[in-house]
Amino acid sequence: MTKKEIVRTISEELGMTQLKTKEIVQKTFQAIIKTLVEDPNHRIELRNFGVFEVKRRKARKARNPRTGDKVDVPEKFVVTFKPGKEMEEKVRELERREADARQAAASSAASAAPRSQGPAASARAAAAAPAMPADTLPDGSGSDNSGYGTPENRSSSAPSTAEMK
Repeated sequence: MTKKEIVRTISEELGMTQLKTKEIVQKTFQAIIKTLVEDPNHRIELRNFGVFEVKRRKARKARNPRTGDKVDVPEKFVVTFKPGKEMEEKVRELERREADARQAAASSAASAAPRSQGPAASARAAAAAPAMPADTLPDGSGSDNSGYGTPENRSSSAPSTAEMK
């Protein structure tokens, strides 16, 4: 979802113009950023939503994935977000719904598909089939009847390799 879509949704729900709603949404985002930068704790807590916090990430050694060379990554500040209880609960609910939907789809697919007897049944079926030499085709011939097999199977009308060049 984009900021534009958020503005459209809020403006429709509250009956406000999109222009005024956009201004309010933008001011809210600016207030969050300003608080993170200027607040001595570099933290903003929005009840039932979550906590934004600026944290210092220590300098570290990393590896360039292309060359494999070691690289020094300097210390830097990063913004972290920890979701609130209400958001966590909604996400867990989403996870449960997704898992239930996958399980329902799997069980309906399993009931629609023909039942497999497993590897033991496949082995019994293969053992019951008549044995054929490895170089024999299903029709019982040793050739694919195309005339292009071994030299003795070639017909005189088949072009030779020299003629094809």
